Amino acid sequence: MKKTFAMLLALTMVLTLCLTGCGDSGGGGERTVNVCGWGENIDPELIDRFEQETGIQVNYQTAESNETMYALIKQGGTDYDVIVPSDYMIGQMIAEGMLAELNYDNIPNFSLIGEAYKNLSYDPENKYTVPYTWGTLGIIYNPDMVGGDIDSWGALFDQAYAGQVGMIGNPRDAIGAALLYLGYSVNTTDEAEIRQACQLIADAKAAGVYQGFFMDQLYDKMEAGETAVCTYYAGDFLSMYANNPALRFVVPKEGSNWFVDAMCVLKDAEHKEEAEAWINFICETESCLANMDYIWYASPNAEALEQYPAYYQEQNGEALDQELYAIMAAPAEVLERCEPYLNLPADTLALYTDLWVDLGIS
Repeated sequence: MKKTFAMLLALTMVLTLCLTGCGDSGGGGERTVNVCGWGENIDPELIDRFEQETGIQVNYQTAESNETMYALIKQGGTDYDVIVPSDYMIGQMIAEGMLAELNYDNIPNFSLIGEAYKNLSYDPENKYTVPYTWGTLGIIYNPDMVGGDIDSWGALFDQAYAGQVGMIGNPRDAIGAALLYLGYSVNTTDEAEIRQACQLIADAKAAGVYQGFFMDQLYDKMEAGETAVCTYYAGDFLSMYANNPALRFVVPKEGSNWFVDAMCVLKDAEHKEEAEAWINFICETESCLANMDYIWYASPNAEALEQYPAYYQEQNGEALDQELYAIMAAPAEVLERCEPYLNLPADTLALYTDLWVDLGIS
């Protein structure tokens, strides 16, 4: 189970150390790697172990969403070496020439990654990326607060839940949920379909369905019972569930998104060798098992996926709940109903941005 408070404390300590002494050390010759990932998506003990084994200091920074990470990089001034965006954003970054080709001679543990997570649409030749985690987008809800079970994306737009819904705070997932409810592909480029989906969100917003548009704030809201329904990721549900076992997760009947987050190196990274050492370390089976046990996201490391139930029992002194494991690592019958996000054409991305701004969210 993820220990949210302990993790935040550990990351705060890492960031504090980095603000006071991270980065290049002038004449000291200290080796550093600057990593940007999601806010609660790394076991901090892995950072300690990597530093001890390699002598490379890790400056672990965070971004709230793919769009935030992208904007920070495009604006300049970041010192990221390794970033961990999602598939669709990786495709956009590759198209814009933002990523460096990796030297896989420095990443021999890439061989441990399952074939199902290689040569995907965002990086078909595996030149730029090494998968980090994967999972599904779904609905998290409290059946005690909504009076039963939910199985449709329609719950996110239903006035019956007015004032109880937390909508996800990034456009690709929010608009994607609306597209799926309307029976469209999450990768549609049809302007009329995208506008219809945004209008669905706008109407629900105007009707007071939403408490707001949130990202990691949903942890506290769902765990405390302040929010009854939200859309978020399977791994994060399992963290919320650890603190509020009343919560439930469903991949809606209309289907959903199956995503892969992957490690990449920016084209202008100052510490490429250290970055590839970090990526190789994170791919180790031992690292993947520890990370799965901490963050509750499925690993693309085939050995780790197979060994995790036994590892969980050894670490926690009890058998792994197979229903929860099926949420973490969705089985084939669930993934068959899911689509990966594709990198959309530039004019469609611009439409997303304009409509999101029109919604008054950013």
